[in-house]
Amino acid sequence: MKIFTGSQIRKIDSYTIDNEPVRSVDLMERAAGKVFSWLTGRFDRSDKMVILAGPGNNGGDGLAVARMLADAGYHSEVFFIPGAGDTSADWKINRKRLEECGKVPFCTITGLEDFSIPEEGTVIVDAIFGTGLSRPAGDPAAGVIRKVNRMNSTVISIDIPSGLFPEDNSSNDPDSIIKADFTLSFQFPKLAFMFADNYKFTGEWHIMDIGLHPEAIENTSTPYIFTENSMVRSMLKVRHKFDHKGIYGHALLVAGSALKTGAAILAAKSCLRAGAGLVTCHLPGKSSTAMNAALPEAMVQVDANPDIITRVGNPDSFSAVAAGPGTGQAAETADMISGLIQSCRKPMVLDADALNILSGQKDWLKKLPAGTILTPHPGEFARLAGETSDGYSRLQKQISLSRETNCIIVLKGAHTSVSLPDGRVFFNSTGNPGMATAGSGDVLTGIILSLLAQGYVPEQAAITGVYLHGLAGDLAADQTGMEALIAGDIIENIGNAYRKIKGEI
Repeated sequence: MKIFTGSQIRKIDSYTIDNEPVRSVDLMERAAGKVFSWLTGRFDRSDKMVILAGPGNNGGDGLAVARMLADAGYHSEVFFIPGAGDTSADWKINRKRLEECGKVPFCTITGLEDFSIPEEGTVIVDAIFGTGLSRPAGDPAAGVIRKVNRMNSTVISIDIPSGLFPEDNSSNDPDSIIKADFTLSFQFPKLAFMFADNYKFTGEWHIMDIGLHPEAIENTSTPYIFTENSMVRSMLKVRHKFDHKGIYGHALLVAGSALKTGAAILAAKSCLRAGAGLVTCHLPGKSSTAMNAALPEAMVQVDANPDIITRVGNPDSFSAVAAGPGTGQAAETADMISGLIQSCRKPMVLDADALNILSGQKDWLKKLPAGTILTPHPGEFARLAGETSDGYSRLQKQISLSRETNCIIVLKGAHTSVSLPDGRVFFNSTGNPGMATAGSGDVLTGIILSLLAQGYVPEQAAITGVYLHGLAGDLAADQTGMEALIAGDIIENIGNAYRKIKGEI
Protein backbone atom coordinates (compact mmCIF):
# COMPACT_ATOMS: atom_id res chain seq x y z
CA MET A 1 0.00 0.00 0.00
CA LYS A 2 1.37 3.38 -0.99
CA ILE A 3 1.53 6.27 1.47
CA PHE A 4 0.82 9.59 -0.25
CA THR A 5 1.11 13.20 0.82
CA GLY A 6 -2.05 15.18 1.47
CA SER A 7 -1.67 17.06 -1.82
CA GLN A 8 -1.24 13.80 -3.76
CA ILE A 9 -4.40 12.38 -2.19
CA ARG A 10 -6.38 15.43 -3.30
CA LYS A 11 -5.12 14.93 -6.86
CA ILE A 12 -6.13 11.25 -6.74
CA ASP A 13 -9.58 12.35 -5.52
CA SER A 14 -9.85 14.73 -8.49
CA TYR A 15 -8.73 12.05 -10.94
CA THR A 16 -11.36 9.67 -9.56
CA ILE A 17 -14.06 12.33 -9.93
CA ASP A 18 -13.04 13.05 -13.54
CA ASN A 19 -12.38 9.49 -14.72
CA GLU A 20 -14.71 7.14 -12.85
CA PRO A 21 -16.67 9.35 -13.38
CA VAL A 22 -18.36 10.29 -10.12
CA ARG A 23 -19.55 13.61 -8.76
CA SER A 24 -17.43 14.92 -5.90
CA VAL A 25 -20.46 15.02 -3.62
CA ASP A 26 -21.16 11.36 -4.44
CA LEU A 27 -17.57 10.43 -3.62
CA MET A 28 -18.15 12.24 -0.32
CA GLU A 29 -21.31 10.20 0.20
CA ARG A 30 -19.34 7.01 -0.47
CA ALA A 31 -16.69 7.97 2.10
CA ALA A 32 -19.32 8.97 4.66
CA GLY A 33 -21.04 5.64 4.13
CA LYS A 34 -17.88 3.80 5.12
CA VAL A 35 -17.62 5.85 8.30
CA PHE A 36 -21.32 5.29 9.02
CA SER A 37 -20.92 1.51 8.67
CA TRP A 38 -17.95 1.49 11.03
CA LEU A 39 -19.75 3.62 13.64
CA THR A 40 -22.96 1.58 13.58
CA GLY A 41 -20.96 -1.63 13.83
CA ARG A 42 -19.35 -0.42 17.06
CA PHE A 43 -21.92 1.82 18.79
CA ASP A 44 -25.61 1.27 19.45
CA ARG A 45 -28.51 3.72 19.51
CA SER A 46 -28.10 4.42 23.21
CA ASP A 47 -25.04 6.52 22.41
CA LYS A 48 -25.42 10.18 21.53
CA MET A 49 -23.46 11.00 18.37
CA VAL A 50 -22.00 14.51 18.29
CA ILE A 51 -20.44 15.59 15.00
CA LEU A 52 -17.96 18.48 14.94
CA ALA A 53 -17.96 19.85 11.40
CA GLY A 54 -15.59 22.35 9.88
CA PRO A 55 -16.27 24.41 6.73
CA GLY A 56 -14.43 22.22 4.20
CA ASN A 57 -14.98 18.83 2.68
CA ASN A 58 -13.99 17.05 5.88
CA GLY A 59 -16.87 18.91 7.50
CA GLY A 60 -19.06 17.87 4.56
CA ASP A 61 -18.19 14.25 5.34
CA GLY A 62 -19.31 14.87 8.90
CA LEU A 63 -22.65 16.36 7.82
CA ALA A 64 -23.31 13.32 5.62
CA VAL A 65 -22.47 10.98 8.48
CA ALA A 66 -24.82 12.90 10.82
CA ARG A 67 -27.67 12.51 8.33
CA MET A 68 -27.01 8.79 7.84
CA LEU A 69 -26.94 8.21 11.59
CA ALA A 70 -30.21 10.07 12.09
CA ASP A 71 -31.89 8.11 9.28
CA ALA A 72 -30.77 4.92 11.03
CA GLY A 73 -32.41 5.92 14.29
CA TYR A 74 -29.38 7.33 16.11
CA HIS A 75 -29.49 10.61 18.02
CA SER A 76 -27.00 12.77 16.12
CA GLU A 77 -26.23 16.44 16.60
CA VAL A 78 -23.95 18.78 14.64
CA PHE A 79 -21.77 21.57 15.98
CA PHE A 80 -20.42 23.70 13.14
CA ILE A 81 -17.07 25.46 13.61
CA PRO A 82 -16.88 28.18 10.94
CA GLY A 83 -13.65 29.31 9.34
CA ALA A 84 -12.45 32.59 7.92
CA GLY A 85 -13.76 31.81 4.42
CA ASP A 86 -16.85 30.32 2.88
CA THR A 87 -17.91 26.69 3.12
CA SER A 88 -17.13 24.30 0.25
CA ALA A 89 -19.67 23.54 -2.47
CA ASP A 90 -20.14 19.94 -1.33
CA TRP A 91 -20.51 21.13 2.27
CA LYS A 92 -23.43 23.31 1.15
CA ILE A 93 -25.10 20.36 -0.59
CA ASN A 94 -24.81 18.21 2.51
CA ARG A 95 -26.05 21.05 4.71
CA LYS A 96 -29.18 21.27 2.58
CA ARG A 97 -29.67 17.50 2.75
CA LEU A 98 -29.31 17.68 6.52
CA GLU A 99 -31.98 20.37 6.72
CA GLU A 100 -34.31 18.31 4.51
CA CYS A 101 -33.73 15.32 6.78
CA GLY A 102 -35.16 17.41 9.63
CA LYS A 103 -33.83 15.15 12.38
CA VAL A 104 -30.46 16.64 13.30
CA PRO A 105 -30.00 19.67 15.60
CA PHE A 106 -27.44 22.08 14.13
CA CYS A 107 -25.51 24.62 16.22
CA THR A 108 -22.96 27.15 14.93
CA ILE A 109 -20.16 27.74 17.43
CA THR A 110 -19.18 31.37 17.87
CA GLY A 111 -17.65 30.88 21.31
CA LEU A 112 -16.86 27.97 23.62
CA GLU A 113 -20.05 28.62 25.56
CA ASP A 114 -21.94 27.37 22.48
CA PHE A 115 -20.30 23.95 22.79
CA SER A 116 -21.79 22.19 25.77
CA ILE A 117 -22.50 18.45 25.72
CA PRO A 118 -22.65 15.64 28.30
CA GLU A 119 -19.47 13.57 28.41
CA GLU A 120 -21.04 10.27 29.47
CA GLY A 121 -22.71 8.29 26.71
CA THR A 122 -21.47 10.69 24.04
CA VAL A 123 -19.42 9.75 21.00
CA ILE A 124 -17.68 12.69 19.34
CA VAL A 125 -17.08 12.44 15.59
CA ASP A 126 -14.31 14.85 14.60
CA ALA A 127 -14.76 16.30 11.10
CA ILE A 128 -13.32 19.76 11.62
CA PHE A 129 -10.21 19.69 9.38
CA GLY A 130 -8.86 17.25 6.80
CA THR A 131 -5.48 16.80 5.14
CA GLY A 132 -5.46 20.28 3.62
CA LEU A 133 -4.53 22.05 6.86
CA SER A 134 -1.12 23.72 6.53
CA ARG A 135 -0.86 25.80 9.72
CA PRO A 136 -1.78 25.20 13.36
CA ALA A 137 -5.48 25.45 14.08
CA GLY A 138 -6.70 28.82 15.34
CA ASP A 139 -9.77 29.80 17.32
CA PRO A 140 -12.59 28.98 17.52
CA ALA A 141 -11.51 25.52 16.29
CA ALA A 142 -8.46 25.38 18.57
CA GLY A 143 -10.60 26.17 21.60
CA VAL A 144 -13.06 23.42 20.72
CA ILE A 145 -10.19 20.97 20.17
CA ARG A 146 -8.69 21.75 23.57
CA LYS A 147 -12.08 21.32 25.23
CA VAL A 148 -12.67 17.97 23.51
CA ASN A 149 -9.23 16.77 24.63
CA ARG A 150 -10.20 17.43 28.26
CA MET A 151 -13.37 15.36 27.97
CA ASN A 152 -13.85 11.66 28.70
CA SER A 153 -15.98 10.96 25.64
CA THR A 154 -14.89 8.55 22.89
CA VAL A 155 -13.50 10.51 19.93
CA ILE A 156 -13.43 9.27 16.34
CA SER A 157 -11.63 11.35 13.71
CA ILE A 158 -12.66 11.21 10.05
CA ASP A 159 -9.65 10.73 7.77
CA ILE A 160 -7.14 12.49 10.08
CA PRO A 161 -7.32 14.03 13.57
CA SER A 162 -8.20 17.69 13.16
CA GLY A 163 -5.13 19.89 13.51
CA LEU A 164 -2.66 17.15 12.60
CA PHE A 165 -0.65 17.74 9.44
CA PRO A 166 -0.46 14.64 7.21
CA GLU A 167 3.35 14.61 7.08
CA ASP A 168 5.58 17.00 9.03
CA ASN A 169 4.31 18.19 12.42
CA SER A 170 7.62 19.53 13.73
CA SER A 171 6.27 23.11 13.66
CA ASN A 172 2.72 22.25 14.72
CA ASP A 173 1.01 23.16 18.01
CA PRO A 174 0.27 19.88 19.85
CA ASP A 175 -2.33 21.58 22.04
CA SER A 176 -4.42 22.34 18.94
CA ILE A 177 -4.67 18.77 17.65
CA ILE A 178 -7.55 16.41 18.42
CA LYS A 179 -6.58 13.39 20.51
CA ALA A 180 -8.68 10.68 18.89
CA ASP A 181 -9.35 7.21 20.21
CA PHE A 182 -9.87 6.03 16.63
CA THR A 183 -8.98 7.50 13.24
CA LEU A 184 -10.83 6.32 10.12
CA SER A 185 -8.44 7.12 7.29
CA PHE A 186 -9.67 7.14 3.69
CA GLN A 187 -7.94 4.69 1.31
CA PHE A 188 -4.38 5.14 2.67
CA PRO A 189 -2.60 5.70 5.97
CA LYS A 190 -1.02 9.12 6.34
CA LEU A 191 2.75 9.41 6.79
CA ALA A 192 2.19 11.10 10.17
CA PHE A 193 0.53 7.90 11.42
CA MET A 194 3.88 6.09 11.25
CA PHE A 195 5.49 8.15 14.02
CA ALA A 196 5.30 7.37 17.74
CA ASP A 197 4.91 11.02 18.71
CA ASN A 198 1.59 11.20 16.81
CA TYR A 199 0.00 8.12 18.36
CA LYS A 200 -1.55 10.25 21.11
CA PHE A 201 -3.49 12.03 18.36
CA THR A 202 -4.41 9.16 16.02
CA GLY A 203 -5.20 6.42 18.52
CA GLU A 204 -6.07 3.18 16.76
CA TRP A 205 -6.37 3.86 13.05
CA HIS A 206 -8.29 1.98 10.39
CA ILE A 207 -8.19 2.23 6.59
CA MET A 208 -11.50 2.83 4.79
CA ASP A 209 -11.43 1.79 1.12
CA ILE A 210 -13.54 4.42 -0.66
CA GLY A 211 -12.82 3.21 -4.19
CA LEU A 212 -10.36 5.82 -5.42
CA HIS A 213 -9.33 5.22 -9.01
CA PRO A 214 -6.72 2.40 -9.22
CA GLU A 215 -5.07 3.98 -12.25
CA ALA A 216 -4.42 7.20 -10.34
CA ILE A 217 -3.02 5.22 -7.42
CA GLU A 218 -0.78 3.18 -9.71
CA ASN A 219 0.51 6.20 -11.64
CA THR A 220 1.22 8.40 -8.61
CA SER A 221 4.75 7.85 -7.34
CA THR A 222 5.79 8.00 -3.70
CA PRO A 223 8.89 6.87 -1.82
CA TYR A 224 6.74 5.66 1.10
CA ILE A 225 5.22 2.17 1.19
CA PHE A 226 3.15 0.40 3.87
CA THR A 227 4.24 -3.24 3.69
CA GLU A 228 1.40 -5.73 3.45
CA ASN A 229 1.08 -9.51 3.13
CA SER A 230 0.68 -9.65 -0.64
CA MET A 231 3.92 -7.78 -1.22
CA VAL A 232 5.91 -10.06 1.08
CA ARG A 233 4.28 -13.20 -0.33
CA SER A 234 5.43 -12.19 -3.82
CA MET A 235 9.05 -12.06 -2.60
CA LEU A 236 9.17 -15.47 -0.89
CA LYS A 237 11.38 -18.05 -2.54
CA VAL A 238 9.86 -21.40 -3.54
CA ARG A 239 11.51 -24.57 -2.26
CA HIS A 240 11.94 -27.43 -4.72
CA LYS A 241 11.94 -31.19 -4.22
CA PHE A 242 15.65 -31.78 -4.86
CA ASP A 243 17.00 -28.77 -2.93
CA HIS A 244 19.57 -29.44 -0.21
CA LYS A 245 20.99 -27.47 2.71
CA GLY A 246 23.71 -25.98 0.53
CA ILE A 247 21.03 -24.31 -1.55
CA TYR A 248 19.79 -22.42 1.48
CA GLY A 249 23.11 -20.92 2.44
CA HIS A 250 25.68 -20.98 5.21
CA ALA A 251 25.28 -18.10 7.66
CA LEU A 252 28.04 -16.76 9.91
CA LEU A 253 26.83 -15.22 13.17
CA VAL A 254 29.41 -13.24 15.15
CA ALA A 255 27.73 -12.78 18.51
CA GLY A 256 27.90 -13.15 22.25
CA SER A 257 30.29 -12.56 25.12
CA ALA A 258 30.87 -14.49 28.33
CA LEU A 259 27.87 -12.88 30.06
CA LYS A 260 25.64 -12.47 26.98
CA THR A 261 25.62 -15.85 25.30
CA GLY A 262 21.80 -15.71 25.23
CA ALA A 263 21.86 -13.07 22.49
CA ALA A 264 23.88 -15.41 20.28
CA ILE A 265 21.59 -18.36 21.01
CA LEU A 266 18.44 -16.39 20.16
CA ALA A 267 19.91 -15.03 16.92
CA ALA A 268 21.25 -18.44 15.86
CA LYS A 269 18.00 -20.24 16.60
CA SER A 270 15.91 -17.68 14.69
CA CYS A 271 18.35 -17.89 11.78
CA LEU A 272 17.79 -21.63 11.54
CA ARG A 273 14.03 -21.34 12.05
CA ALA A 274 13.85 -18.78 9.24
CA GLY A 275 15.32 -21.33 6.84
CA ALA A 276 19.10 -21.04 6.61
CA GLY A 277 20.72 -24.32 5.56
CA LEU A 278 23.71 -24.01 7.89
CA VAL A 279 24.63 -21.64 10.72
CA THR A 280 28.09 -21.22 12.19
CA CYS A 281 28.36 -19.15 15.37
CA HIS A 282 31.65 -17.43 16.13
CA LEU A 283 31.66 -17.22 19.93
CA PRO A 284 33.99 -16.48 22.85
CA GLY A 285 35.49 -19.67 24.30
CA LYS A 286 33.27 -19.69 27.39
CA SER A 287 30.08 -19.52 25.29
CA SER A 288 30.55 -22.65 23.21
CA THR A 289 29.19 -25.14 25.76
CA ALA A 290 25.97 -23.16 26.25
CA MET A 291 25.43 -22.89 22.49
CA ASN A 292 26.04 -26.61 21.92
CA ALA A 293 23.59 -27.48 24.68
CA ALA A 294 20.90 -25.00 23.60
CA LEU A 295 21.14 -25.46 19.85
CA PRO A 296 22.85 -28.64 18.63
CA GLU A 297 21.80 -27.79 15.06
CA ALA A 298 24.27 -24.86 14.99
CA MET A 299 28.01 -25.19 14.42
CA VAL A 300 30.46 -23.37 16.65
CA GLN A 301 33.65 -21.50 15.79
CA VAL A 302 35.53 -20.54 18.97
CA ASP A 303 37.43 -17.29 19.44
CA ALA A 304 40.91 -17.37 20.97
CA ASN A 305 39.61 -15.19 23.82
CA PRO A 306 37.38 -16.93 26.39
CA ASP A 307 35.29 -13.86 27.23
CA ILE A 308 34.94 -11.67 24.14
CA ILE A 309 35.27 -11.86 20.38
CA THR A 310 38.57 -10.52 19.09
CA ARG A 311 39.13 -11.96 15.63
CA VAL A 312 37.09 -13.60 12.91
CA GLY A 313 38.67 -15.48 10.03
CA ASN A 314 37.85 -14.96 6.36
CA PRO A 315 34.09 -14.32 6.18
CA ASP A 316 33.92 -14.82 2.43
CA SER A 317 33.58 -18.58 2.75
CA PHE A 318 30.06 -17.97 4.10
CA SER A 319 26.89 -16.90 2.28
CA ALA A 320 26.10 -14.00 4.63
CA VAL A 321 27.35 -12.50 7.90
CA ALA A 322 25.78 -10.87 10.96
CA ALA A 323 27.65 -9.28 13.84
CA GLY A 324 26.88 -7.45 17.06
CA PRO A 325 24.31 -9.17 19.29
CA GLY A 326 25.77 -9.43 22.80
CA THR A 327 29.38 -8.88 21.74
CA GLY A 328 30.12 -5.94 24.02
CA GLN A 329 32.28 -3.01 22.99
CA ALA A 330 35.76 -3.90 24.17
CA ALA A 331 38.64 -2.42 22.17
CA GLU A 332 39.57 -5.82 20.71
CA THR A 333 35.94 -6.37 19.66
CA ALA A 334 35.85 -2.93 18.04
CA ASP A 335 38.98 -3.83 16.08
CA MET A 336 37.25 -7.03 14.97
CA ILE A 337 34.24 -5.04 13.71
CA SER A 338 36.55 -2.67 11.85
CA GLY A 339 38.31 -5.59 10.18
CA LEU A 340 34.99 -7.23 9.28
CA ILE A 341 33.72 -4.05 7.65
CA GLN A 342 36.85 -3.76 5.54
CA SER A 343 37.22 -7.43 4.59
CA CYS A 344 33.67 -8.76 4.18
CA ARG A 345 32.43 -9.06 0.62
CA LYS A 346 29.30 -11.01 1.46
CA PRO A 347 25.88 -9.59 2.45
CA MET A 348 26.06 -8.36 6.03
CA VAL A 349 23.79 -7.19 8.85
CA LEU A 350 25.11 -5.22 11.82
CA ASP A 351 23.15 -4.91 15.05
CA ALA A 352 23.40 -3.99 18.73
CA ASP A 353 26.99 -3.57 19.94
CA ALA A 354 28.32 -3.42 16.38
CA LEU A 355 26.17 -0.30 15.93
CA ASN A 356 27.33 1.16 19.23
CA ILE A 357 30.92 0.64 18.13
CA LEU A 358 30.12 2.35 14.81
CA SER A 359 28.57 5.32 16.63
CA GLY A 360 31.91 5.85 18.39
CA GLN A 361 33.82 5.60 15.11
CA LYS A 362 31.57 7.39 12.63
CA ASP A 363 34.24 7.60 9.97
CA TRP A 364 33.82 3.81 9.66
CA LEU A 365 30.31 4.39 8.27
CA LYS A 366 31.93 5.48 5.00
CA LYS A 367 33.68 2.10 4.79
CA LEU A 368 30.55 -0.03 5.07
CA PRO A 369 30.07 -2.32 2.06
CA ALA A 370 27.18 -1.24 -0.16
CA GLY A 371 23.94 -2.91 0.82
CA THR A 372 24.94 -3.55 4.44
CA ILE A 373 21.86 -3.74 6.68
CA LEU A 374 21.94 -1.78 9.95
CA THR A 375 19.22 -2.58 12.52
CA PRO A 376 19.19 0.13 15.21
CA HIS A 377 16.54 0.81 17.80
CA PRO A 378 15.80 4.54 18.31
CA GLY A 379 18.53 5.01 20.91
CA GLU A 380 21.17 3.36 18.75
CA PHE A 381 20.02 5.38 15.76
CA ALA A 382 20.31 8.64 17.72
CA ARG A 383 23.89 7.75 18.58
CA LEU A 384 24.60 7.02 14.91
CA ALA A 385 22.82 9.95 13.27
CA GLY A 386 22.13 12.51 16.02
CA GLU A 387 19.19 13.39 18.21
CA THR A 388 15.85 14.52 16.78
CA SER A 389 12.75 15.94 18.43
CA ASP A 390 10.08 14.21 16.34
CA GLY A 391 9.44 11.21 14.10
CA TYR A 392 9.37 13.09 10.81
CA SER A 393 12.76 14.70 11.45
CA ARG A 394 14.21 11.34 12.45
CA LEU A 395 12.86 9.81 9.23
CA GLN A 396 14.66 12.46 7.18
CA LYS A 397 17.91 11.66 9.02
CA GLN A 398 17.34 7.97 8.35
CA ILE A 399 16.82 8.58 4.62
CA SER A 400 19.93 10.78 4.46
CA LEU A 401 22.09 8.23 6.28
CA SER A 402 20.95 5.45 3.93
CA ARG A 403 21.85 7.60 0.93
CA GLU A 404 25.22 8.68 2.35
CA THR A 405 26.35 5.18 3.36
CA ASN A 406 24.63 3.28 0.51
CA CYS A 407 23.21 1.03 3.23
CA ILE A 408 19.79 -0.23 4.30
CA ILE A 409 18.64 0.99 7.70
CA VAL A 410 16.04 -0.94 9.68
CA LEU A 411 14.85 1.54 12.32
CA LYS A 412 12.94 -0.56 14.82
CA GLY A 413 9.62 0.56 16.31
CA ALA A 414 5.86 0.04 16.15
CA HIS A 415 5.99 0.58 12.36
CA THR A 416 9.62 -0.37 11.77
CA SER A 417 10.92 1.66 8.83
CA VAL A 418 13.27 0.14 6.25
CA SER A 419 15.07 2.87 4.31
CA LEU A 420 16.92 2.12 1.08
CA PRO A 421 19.80 4.04 -0.53
CA ASP A 422 17.50 5.20 -3.35
CA GLY A 423 15.27 7.09 -0.87
CA ARG A 424 12.40 4.61 -0.61
CA VAL A 425 11.05 3.74 2.83
CA PHE A 426 8.95 0.71 3.75
CA PHE A 427 6.88 0.91 6.95
CA ASN A 428 5.96 -2.40 8.54
CA SER A 429 2.36 -3.37 9.28
CA THR A 430 2.95 -6.31 11.66
CA GLY A 431 4.04 -6.52 15.30
CA ASN A 432 2.68 -5.58 18.72
CA PRO A 433 3.83 -4.07 22.04
CA GLY A 434 4.46 -7.52 23.51
CA MET A 435 7.56 -7.67 21.31
CA ALA A 436 9.15 -4.91 23.38
CA THR A 437 11.07 -7.54 25.31
CA ALA A 438 14.68 -8.59 25.80
CA GLY A 439 16.09 -10.50 22.85
CA SER A 440 13.46 -9.52 20.30
CA GLY A 441 16.04 -7.56 18.31
CA ASP A 442 18.45 -10.52 18.34
CA VAL A 443 15.67 -12.64 16.82
CA LEU A 444 15.20 -10.08 14.03
CA THR A 445 18.93 -10.09 13.29
CA GLY A 446 18.86 -13.87 12.98
CA ILE A 447 15.89 -13.79 10.61
CA ILE A 448 17.47 -11.19 8.33
CA LEU A 449 20.78 -13.09 8.35
CA SER A 450 18.91 -16.25 7.38
CA LEU A 451 17.22 -14.57 4.42
CA LEU A 452 20.52 -13.10 3.23
CA ALA A 453 22.13 -16.54 3.43
CA GLN A 454 19.25 -18.01 1.40
CA GLY A 455 19.99 -15.61 -1.43
CA TYR A 456 17.46 -12.85 -0.87
CA VAL A 457 18.89 -9.52 -1.98
CA PRO A 458 19.45 -7.17 0.98
CA GLU A 459 16.35 -5.06 0.19
CA GLN A 460 14.13 -8.14 0.20
CA ALA A 461 15.82 -9.63 3.26
CA ALA A 462 15.24 -6.48 5.30
CA ILE A 463 11.61 -5.90 4.26
CA THR A 464 10.62 -9.57 4.45
CA GLY A 465 12.55 -10.15 7.67
CA VAL A 466 10.88 -7.27 9.46
CA TYR A 467 7.42 -8.36 8.32
CA LEU A 468 8.05 -12.01 9.22
CA HIS A 469 9.41 -11.06 12.64
CA GLY A 470 6.38 -8.89 13.42
CA LEU A 471 3.92 -11.50 12.20
CA ALA A 472 5.58 -14.20 14.29
CA GLY A 473 5.23 -11.84 17.25
CA ASP A 474 1.53 -11.33 16.50
CA LEU A 475 0.93 -15.08 16.37
CA ALA A 476 2.87 -15.52 19.60
CA ALA A 477 0.80 -12.81 21.31
CA ASP A 478 -2.37 -14.61 20.24
CA GLN A 479 -1.15 -17.60 22.23
CA THR A 480 0.43 -16.01 25.30
CA GLY A 481 -0.99 -12.51 25.49
CA MET A 482 1.31 -9.53 24.98
CA GLU A 483 2.41 -9.27 28.60
CA ALA A 484 3.79 -12.83 28.75
CA LEU A 485 5.47 -12.82 25.35
CA ILE A 486 9.24 -13.48 25.31
CA ALA A 487 11.73 -13.56 22.44
CA GLY A 488 11.70 -17.35 22.30
CA ASP A 489 7.97 -17.29 21.58
CA ILE A 490 8.66 -15.22 18.46
CA ILE A 491 11.15 -17.84 17.26
CA GLU A 492 8.67 -20.66 17.81
CA ASN A 493 6.14 -18.89 15.59
CA ILE A 494 8.40 -18.14 12.60
CA GLY A 495 7.15 -21.27 10.84
CA ASN A 496 3.51 -20.32 11.35
CA ALA A 497 4.31 -16.80 10.14
CA TYR A 498 5.60 -18.24 6.86
CA ARG A 499 2.44 -20.33 6.58
CA LYS A 500 0.27 -17.28 7.30
CA ILE A 501 2.01 -15.24 4.60
CA LYS A 502 1.47 -18.06 2.09
CA GLY A 503 -2.20 -18.40 3.06
CA GLU A 504 -1.79 -21.91 4.46
CA ILE A 505 -3.36 -20.96 7.82
